[in-house]
Amino acid sequence: MSATEPATALELDRLERRYGERVALRNVSLSLPAGSTLAVLGANGAGKTTLLRVLAGLLRPNGGTTRVLGHELPREAPSLRGHVGLLGHDLLLYQDLSASENLRFHARLHGVEPARGEELLARMGLRERANEPLRSLSRGMRQRVAVCRCVLHDPELLLLDEPLANLDPAAAEAVAPLIGPGAARIAGGEPRTRVLVSHDPAPAVAQADLVLGLRAGRAVIAAPPDALDDDEIAELYR
Repeated sequence: MSATEPATALELDRLERRYGERVALRNVSLSLPAGSTLAVLGANGAGKTTLLRVLAGLLRPNGGTTRVLGHELPREAPSLRGHVGLLGHDLLLYQDLSASENLRFHARLHGVEPARGEELLARMGLRERANEPLRSLSRGMRQRVAVCRCVLHDPELLLLDEPLANLDPAAAEAVAPLIGPGAARIAGGEPRTRVLVSHDPAPAVAQADLVLGLRAGRAVIAAPPDALDDDEIAELYR
């Protein structure tokens, strides 16, 4: 672990997030050590994606205390963003630009050498399609480009919302060293901290050091996997 990376990656104490009168997250508390994986489970509308967007500094928490990599949100959100990689349903890519152009744009935002993007595209098997408009690529190819964007700046924390969506087994295997269990940073080689949102609980729990189960925005589970049984997890989806 680097000298600047906190021992605790996430520290949430009674986190709350509202949309007007509707409470999307309420009383969510947990602590996650750096280098660990948090699996976030729950039915549609439980608050999983909202939680990721709060942790990324894209949504302001309305109550409680939220610290991410030592940064208190929302006050220190601008200084956090260069340390986080977000992979969500919105791929954060420009459809009229090529994969190479998209990554060069994000490289400039983060002060990264453009060659890093080209290297990542080659690892994803996209070298031959790198200069075509993104909209001409398959959904799975676009997902691989989004994975490249997510890790381009070597973030300490990965926020992953269904990261294997639209990927065939070969593509899922290709992205695993970048975002999968044990994925390590280039700088120093420390394992990345991961927050993994999934509708498929079994593989997510198998990768997790801590499981957060949400129901209607409330944390009804916050425990290590070996403290849970299948019925408790299944109850989240009923």
